[in-house]
Amino acid sequence: MSMLCWTINAQHAVKGTVTDANNEPLIGVNVSEKGTKNGTITDIDGSYKLSVSDANGMLMFSYIGFDAQEIAINGNSTLNATLMQGVQLGEVQVVGSRSYNRSATDSPVAVDVIDVADLATKSGRVEINQILQYAAPSFNATKQSGSDGADHIDPASLRGLGPDQTLVLINGKRRHQSSLVNVFGTRGRGNSGTDLNAIPTAAIKRIEVLRDGASAQYGSDAIAGVINIVLKDKTDGVTGGVSYGAYSTGVGATYEEDYGDDLFNVDGTNRVLDPDGDKSFDGNTARVDLNYGVGLGKKGGYVNFTAEYLTKDRTLRPGFSWRKGYGSAAIDQFQFMVNGAIPLAENTELYMFGGIGDRDTDAFAFSRSAPGADGDDRAVASLYPDGFTPRITSVIKDNSATVGVRHDMDNGWKADFSHTYGSNNFHYFIKGSNNASLGSASPTDFDAGGHSLAMNVTGLDFSKYYEGILSGLNVAFGTEYRSENFQIFAGQEASYATYDVNGVAITNPATQDPFVNEFGQQPSGGSQGFPGYSPSNEVDRNRSNIGFYGDVEANITDAFLLGAAVRYENYSDFGNTFNYKLAARYKIIDGLSARASYSTGFRAPSLAQIHYNLLFNNIVAGRSERTLLASNTSTVAKQFGIESLKEEIANNLAAGLTYKKNGFTATVDAYQITVDDRIVLTDVFDATALNVGADAAQFFTNGVDTKTTGVDVVLGYAFNIMDDSKLNVGLAANFNNTEIENINSGDLNEFTFFGPFSQAYLEAAAPDYKIGVNVGFDVAGFNVLLNYTHFSEVILQDFQWVDTPAENQADADALFEVATDTYEAAGTLDLSVGYNLSDRLSITLGANNLLNTYPTPQFDGWTDQGGFNDSVQMGSDGMFLFGRLGFNF
Repeated sequence: MSMLCWTINAQHAVKGTVTDANNEPLIGVNVSEKGTKNGTITDIDGSYKLSVSDANGMLMFSYIGFDAQEIAINGNSTLNATLMQGVQLGEVQVVGSRSYNRSATDSPVAVDVIDVADLATKSGRVEINQILQYAAPSFNATKQSGSDGADHIDPASLRGLGPDQTLVLINGKRRHQSSLVNVFGTRGRGNSGTDLNAIPTAAIKRIEVLRDGASAQYGSDAIAGVINIVLKDKTDGVTGGVSYGAYSTGVGATYEEDYGDDLFNVDGTNRVLDPDGDKSFDGNTARVDLNYGVGLGKKGGYVNFTAEYLTKDRTLRPGFSWRKGYGSAAIDQFQFMVNGAIPLAENTELYMFGGIGDRDTDAFAFSRSAPGADGDDRAVASLYPDGFTPRITSVIKDNSATVGVRHDMDNGWKADFSHTYGSNNFHYFIKGSNNASLGSASPTDFDAGGHSLAMNVTGLDFSKYYEGILSGLNVAFGTEYRSENFQIFAGQEASYATYDVNGVAITNPATQDPFVNEFGQQPSGGSQGFPGYSPSNEVDRNRSNIGFYGDVEANITDAFLLGAAVRYENYSDFGNTFNYKLAARYKIIDGLSARASYSTGFRAPSLAQIHYNLLFNNIVAGRSERTLLASNTSTVAKQFGIESLKEEIANNLAAGLTYKKNGFTATVDAYQITVDDRIVLTDVFDATALNVGADAAQFFTNGVDTKTTGVDVVLGYAFNIMDDSKLNVGLAANFNNTEIENINSGDLNEFTFFGPFSQAYLEAAAPDYKIGVNVGFDVAGFNVLLNYTHFSEVILQDFQWVDTPAENQADADALFEVATDTYEAAGTLDLSVGYNLSDRLSITLGANNLLNTYPTPQFDGWTDQGGFNDSVQMGSDGMFLFGRLGFNF
């Protein structure tokens, strides 16, 4: 009999609606059964449904900006709740507003709030970049190949701007950037972004994407917007999962018929670099994640731990003999994250969060052909008689920690004092390679050195909400001090040196005879695939800045909200900047509001952009060209008239409408972003006359002015079909256009300074449009998620521009005829089906890119990354089949 009673209690269903004091439904309220991990959130019309284990237990309701509430179930099947405005210690502000009394739905600027945990479970995607690519309308990220460091840290962007023009926060605190600056053949060229994939998805409660300029609120980098990652604070036991999946190798085209044995990796065949040979699936991906939360004391303290392990094999897709290893990199990654808070007194708490990440990656570089008198002088005949394909591997370490104190004063002011430390270390190891100037004495594996970036931020913030002034007034002000350190550290000598006939590194070409191989060639030195950093490249640079801000949000009336923010910053290396923002929202009628904002913004040049330098071999027109990427502070840069880097200057204008009624929500936001003095990496200049040991040189410079215009549309409708079923339908679309308005080449040739090849990559950082339609259905323990994403046509210029660069408009017109690659508009279909096996176990099966769609190429071997297409739209890995087993206890 006791077993029967337990079963009945476990299936007691409770439903209801959660509203505010004005009887407006609240979306996304956390509803949980006290003492368990069992919980849900309210949907678009404020309703929820939950099966509880104890019909006489308690339900807990919590929501940002409102007092938490506990209500006894007492056997009831319907339980409604009304939450009152107020703030609890430990709460995190919604990004885009420094008011704790503001939710995302009534913000004067566009904010997406994304349930990452739910998407990670249902979509099978294991990295944040890929989750956001298909969840946030203006976010874009695709995996690169043949792009050196960018193969290992995916560049990502908002609204088609640079990876470093989006600020990333964790629990509202600045996250450190990667030390990698994207250099070789990739989107985001010349930029340093934040590595979102270094944060375990299982640690995330939600992600807020502010689609609006916010430099006046948060400082440098927030030109395109802000991504705020809010960590889990659950205290109800263990949750986790095990997932596994693989990519189809079928490319579904006639490449083999068109090119025969000259093409590798077609439909899983001719995989000469795969020791397992031909196969139908590759890129096998496994992830194990575990999250544990526990309460501390009886006053709301908690600590939440997350551990996550990810392993992924590389993929191989079609390429010619010079690109046998085209595909995405292999990954082995472990991540750990902690988030916690401890009350120190009734109105004071100590909070802390942080994590460590360790990622090992492995990607193929371009292939080197067989050596010989007319062959490739980069290959040593005794080591690689048939040529070789070097591997660029890396060890990437991310560490971060934040400690702070929040205090509610008796006079209503809230204070927050915090310190954050973050660091990224990127270390290259080149394998299966050689230094051709050492001949048969060359090692095949090299320590190529690397780079690191460390950041310390100390902040002090104050805010107060005046309920009795107007219809509510929030005032905030504060200061922030930040210091950064960027380093380049050298690799082993053989990774960068060119050797003489005696096997001694050449330091004086006038007195040392170069090595000559058996074919009479004088090969270049350094490790093939990626040249090592030498002692002459080493950098150890610091800078600091201090900022002060003020922020006011006033409800002039119940319908009219007006906000303003100002911020002053002073940098030790380039000076000061002042920015401001105005924002407003007006409730036209019940459920319908208009909003608008205008702001100025800036992005300080990164330490990497100022000081990065490298001497490498670039293959142009079939020959090796020694190329110097000179630092912005170098005498070489000054000889070409390259000025010292200064901040990028932005102006953001946005306007939109929001509507919410009876389960339906709609937001439409138009925007215009102008950025002057955008920092870019130039194309290459002839440097033979400079006697710097290089044939060509390139630089970082404030090279272009751009204008980006677009519209974001987000629609959602949720309703209950029957008592035990729910349907959610949504549409998220971004229409975007970036144009280069000016090229600031000065007296230099514009086509050499920043030619059409580089211009196309900058302007195509986002497709002209991306439209996603999703349908979710839940019934009786089953859930089905269907998602279709459609990408616009993408136009790029191919590598012929690099092999035979244009010097004037006539040259350019001729190249446009033959070197323009057009990828047709295309879409991907994702499907997943889940089932709750019990209260503690669930299973999900599905397919991403179910129809195995690829960017439609004009495959002629000239793609920048050397494969059968560029990494645009849905990328080049194809269909991914997956399964996941979830658990909780």
